[in-house]
Amino acid sequence: MTATEHERPTQTDLKVVALVGSAGSLHAFREVLAPLPADLEASVVVIMHLHPGHESVLASILARSSAMPVKQAEADDLLEPSHVYVAPPDAHLLVAGGKLELDLGPPIHFLRPSADVLLASLAAAFAGGALAVILSGSGTDGAAGVVAVKAAGGTVFAQDESAEYTGMPQAAIASGAVDRVLPLAEIAPAVLEFVRRSGS
Repeated sequence: MTATEHERPTQTDLKVVALVGSAGSLHAFREVLAPLPADLEASVVVIMHLHPGHESVLASILARSSAMPVKQAEADDLLEPSHVYVAPPDAHLLVAGGKLELDLGPPIHFLRPSADVLLASLAAAFAGGALAVILSGSGTDGAAGVVAVKAAGGTVFAQDESAEYTGMPQAAIASGAVDRVLPLAEIAPAVLEFVRRSGS
């Protein structure tokens, strides 16, 4: 076994941060990603509800605000710490066995990708190593997913009234599964706190 292989986190000790949003979330994603260090000891997965008929440039936009590499997720991508993976349009994004999978199954709540699908898979794969962050967006996508994350021992944050659209964070809060309701400026420090606490 090489030193690099020895140092690679296993699925049981890797942390995964899911940033979830819809309408009004682009600014929120950038504000959360910008302060995170290049050596963040967690993978970051981003889901934004995108128009299915258009090629997404979200990864390239977010890359300008992130010290970590940002890429659009592809099937069989290995989750690596200090990397950001952005869900592509018109496919559900799931985590299984430390890899990313794309699923062309039916939309959930008329949405594909669905945050609920991603968060349920994160809960099953990473339990207490999963952090779900629900940011600006309309609708209720993510509310069922955060319940799964919380039930598996993970952690859930939701943006407060600083969200441009409060539907998604308020639906998550109403589920009873949210650990902390935070203004946008406090989310990145809370993510860092989660990653460092979980790694100790």
